[in-house]
Amino acid sequence: MNRRNVYFFYKKEDETIEYVKNLHKLAEENQFTIVENATKANLIVSIGGDGTFLQAVRKTGFREDCLYAGISTKGALSLYCDFHLEDTEKMVEAMNNEQIEVRRYPTIEVKVDDNPSFFCLNECSIRSAIIKTLAMEVYIDDLHFETFRGDGMIISTPTGSTAYNKSVRGAVVDPLLPCMQVSELASLNNNQYRTLGSPFILSGARKLTLRDVQDGNDFPTIGMDNEALSIRNVKQIEIKLSEKRIKTVKLKDNSFWEKVKRTFL
Repeated sequence: MNRRNVYFFYKKEDETIEYVKNLHKLAEENQFTIVENATKANLIVSIGGDGTFLQAVRKTGFREDCLYAGISTKGALSLYCDFHLEDTEKMVEAMNNEQIEVRRYPTIEVKVDDNPSFFCLNECSIRSAIIKTLAMEVYIDDLHFETFRGDGMIISTPTGSTAYNKSVRGAVVDPLLPCMQVSELASLNNNQYRTLGSPFILSGARKLTLRDVQDGNDFPTIGMDNEALSIRNVKQIEIKLSEKRIKTVKLKDNSFWEKVKRTFL
């Protein structure tokens, strides 16, 4: 694949704009074409941190026909940013390597009631928007699994397992496993409501359905990665592993587990 059309995604802040000017010059020196329309790019580069990378993927439509790369402007690399802004030599080598390896990150597909589906690279979170617990009937495929009452739930991808999911003691999952993880937020367990009480992992062939118990808390906050979805009066949420895979640069000595070690250990 000839990846010569580059689109830069970044926050329009003074400091970042200066960084981008230097990257433009670097790209042009290496015979790359800088495009202003992301649909014409086959290499999409985010400049910032993991949050910016998630936004880049979302705002460009979770494209499978291009390669995404993250450049960190902070002091350290992160889970989605394989390059640091000052390490131009490594960037040039990767950009010019036509045989570069890619890693494919799973995504999840979420459908809320009759609305169009949306996708998540990290996680979908469902949380109570008011100071009151949220009650949901939880189905795995067609099996009624449990009745949940609490602050909410997080459904994460393998790469998203290191984010919000990990902060509530969810497991870190290898992205080579096509699956999704369900973690509870402050579940209430008593004689009326009983949940598993621990995170659980579903095969990529499963479908998770959450049906809202209409008890006066019918307006949950639904998060898709680092954005909130504005849908009111939610009755049912269906979540499954998507066929979409996000392709990113795979550098030597920078596997997922090396990233995890670098970030947390």
